[in-house]
Amino acid sequence: MFKLEPRPQPSRLMGLASPLLALVVTVALGLGLFLLLDKDPLRGLQMFFWEPIRSPQAWSELGLKATPLLLIALGLAVCFRANVWNIGAEGQFIVGALAAGWVAMQADAGSSAAVMVPAILAAGVLGGMAWAGITALLRARFNANEILVSLMLVYVADLLLAYLVYGPWKDPAGFNFPQSISFLPVTKIPRLFDGSRLNIGVLIALGSALACWVLLFRSYLGFSLQVGGLAPAAARYAGFSSERALWTALLLSGAMAGLAGALEVAGPLGQLTPYVPAGYGFAAIIVAFVGRLHPLGIVLSSILMSMFYIGGELAQSRLGLPKSITGVFQGLLLFSLLACDTLIHYRLRRIATPAAAAREV
Repeated sequence: MFKLEPRPQPSRLMGLASPLLALVVTVALGLGLFLLLDKDPLRGLQMFFWEPIRSPQAWSELGLKATPLLLIALGLAVCFRANVWNIGAEGQFIVGALAAGWVAMQADAGSSAAVMVPAILAAGVLGGMAWAGITALLRARFNANEILVSLMLVYVADLLLAYLVYGPWKDPAGFNFPQSISFLPVTKIPRLFDGSRLNIGVLIALGSALACWVLLFRSYLGFSLQVGGLAPAAARYAGFSSERALWTALLLSGAMAGLAGALEVAGPLGQLTPYVPAGYGFAAIIVAFVGRLHPLGIVLSSILMSMFYIGGELAQSRLGLPKSITGVFQGLLLFSLLACDTLIHYRLRRIATPAAAAREV
């Protein structure tokens, strides 16, 4: 028999290398998965790890996918470091998209892009903050569990989106499809290059990563948030407010998720549909932990996760695999990371069973 025994001193080097080891394990498991599905494993891995980066156009699509993942994961990293477990970023993403979509639908022929685009992004931020604020209020006022509250609010946001696009916001000229009107060109997020869908959202996301690094590691506020997460008793002794940390972390996380939603609907989507939720809010949890809750690591892990999204779409169209293959690879990466982290902090120790000990006597 075996048991897990804490290591006296976990390896710092192995801790940093754990995401890379998890990726290697994921690739190995992916090879086995393709073999079980009777698909060419090398062709399958090509869909996930080569096709998304093989050309400048592929890189632009990669950046487009990575932008919402990066923004949401940065906000979640602040929450998790403050020991606030926001699992409802998907709902905040949806409500941010709804708020941004409402502003976009107010545009007319006389509107200016210089006014509309900032207003759309600001609406997304405020929508995400408002939705996260519900969780913060219930946690602070009634000590409700933020994991359950934030998660259940995802389904409320999803139903709210469905109500609006099937009802009041449905395009009257849309042949009864559940979708809003197409947003006017003046509301679209400016693109970086002609012939590419990549827009300024990627620059906003990278700037947010830098700002997040400054907040976490070069500011008093970030220090107080992290102390509160690591040692709540010490934080209270030092005079740091746990309630302030709760509100700050959740509102910032909601703002980032809402901003991602605004960039999505006013960028590649161009309208509101029931398919606005793409699972980014849940996938960003994996991105945050694979990136070790560090802005630089999150930038890299968001690129990896966007490769899984694009690779999954290519595997569906070219290899005939189901849509769920993307979620399978995301899950493999998460569980591989958890396994690697467990073995870094614990070691397997063989223990003698009572029968074996009796034989030895």
